[in-house]
Amino acid sequence: MKTEIKVYQPSGILDGTKSHQFRQNIQKLIEAKPSVVVIDFKDVSFMDSSGLGALVLSLKTVRAAGCKLFLCSLNEQVTMLLELTDMDKVFKIFESREELEKEISNY
Repeated sequence: MKTEIKVYQPSGILDGTKSHQFRQNIQKLIEAKPSVVVIDFKDVSFMDSSGLGALVLSLKTVRAAGCKLFLCSLNEQVTMLLELTDMDKVFKIFESREELEKEISNY
């Protein structure tokens, strides 16, 4: 059985003004009932605590739907935010989309 993967690629600054839209986009992805949701941070330049809150709520939403959530291509600032809040232990994080796809193919 092929793993059904949905990818969301936000861009710019992930803060309070964008966190609602972020959660809505994740919700839309889940409606397709994928087994894996990937959030590719390649184009995100900055994330604040509101963005982190949206990410945590998205994780709960994805898990409640019976899916897995993976993150990839985080920049230094986002990585530091996740490390400072210990969220790097909560999320499965990959260096790049390629690395993630290689890993997922093992599922």
